[in-house]
Amino acid sequence: MTHLQPKDLQVFRPVKQQFPQLKPASTQTSALLLAAGLSLSTFVPVYAAGTASETIPVNQKPQLISQGRKTVEITLVSYAVTKAAYDRIVPKFEAKWKREKGQDVVIRQSYGGSGSQTRAVLDGLEADVVALALALDTKKIEKAGLIGPGWEKKAPNNSIITHSVVALETREGNPKKIQNWNDLAKPGVKVITANPKTSGGARWNFLALWGAIAKNGGTEAQALKYVTQVFRNVPVLPKDARESSDVFYKKGQGDVLLNYENEIILAAQQGKSSPSYVVPQINISIDGPVAVVDKNVDKHGTRQVSEAFVKFLFTPEAQREFAKVGFRPVDPTVAKEVQNKFPKISKLYNVQSLGGWDTIQKKFFDDGAIFDRIQSSGR
Repeated sequence: MTHLQPKDLQVFRPVKQQFPQLKPASTQTSALLLAAGLSLSTFVPVYAAGTASETIPVNQKPQLISQGRKTVEITLVSYAVTKAAYDRIVPKFEAKWKREKGQDVVIRQSYGGSGSQTRAVLDGLEADVVALALALDTKKIEKAGLIGPGWEKKAPNNSIITHSVVALETREGNPKKIQNWNDLAKPGVKVITANPKTSGGARWNFLALWGAIAKNGGTEAQALKYVTQVFRNVPVLPKDARESSDVFYKKGQGDVLLNYENEIILAAQQGKSSPSYVVPQINISIDGPVAVVDKNVDKHGTRQVSEAFVKFLFTPEAQREFAKVGFRPVDPTVAKEVQNKFPKISKLYNVQSLGGWDTIQKKFFDDGAIFDRIQSSGR
């Protein structure tokens, strides 16, 4: 199990580039090789879990990757806060594949802000499977021609593997008495959230803030005023949810952290914070999608194992691991098992109720849209 940064994707040159003198083997040559206990595959490079010395920058032209007969390798690209779940899920799938197929599988992994990860895939990070923070990022990869249309219907639950909501983590004892969304706009309250331009998690945070007014009987003008007030209380904009957690927990900045509920639960499990947080009763359903990157799996010859891995993510075995680190499971059986672990939400809305991701992107996050206007107005 290998963790990668986007820059660390390893690629190999085709056989003819590495061995220009190598010509197609004759029957006689093949027989001699076999007699020596070798095969032509001896000369075929394998896309292996490499060390730093074996990697090259991702902006270099990716070449064909050959899979070895004994080991198949795929690359999972996901967003930062899923790492704890996949650290548990990936070994289970690797063991299952070995047990059922008699073949070793290695899943290379890369984590970062969802927006940054999306750009890395578009720039050449040859993901076989992407599990990003929002469907909008997956659709960008689809529009680039790497994922076929209709990917949402190729897996259960419209390809959504996890649910979460936005939670508010406060300092010990909650000295600022933060109980709900309205408290975030009060003078003197420092709010920590990531940058919606680079972080999928931060886009969910932004939409939760907007919906706290717009989905609770308020007008869009009132929602804009409220969100603007909140961002005036934001002292720094980290690039992703993981960094925003580090700013709050490790650097001690801010009075309240806006983050995934699962991230706050995980931080408490790891001893980074006390399990003191508020889940506002008006909230947005944070839906995490997964997709096979069709162009890459066909190039790598890894479609079978990649699709099997995606399918495995919906099984109770994998869903329980998501739940252990704070995600709300999508499997009904597991959801019932852990229902007492999560606070109930009185009003839960989704991106469709806000017009869908295409509308949301244009309205809020495109250059010059509402978020940029809030920033330029002076926080």
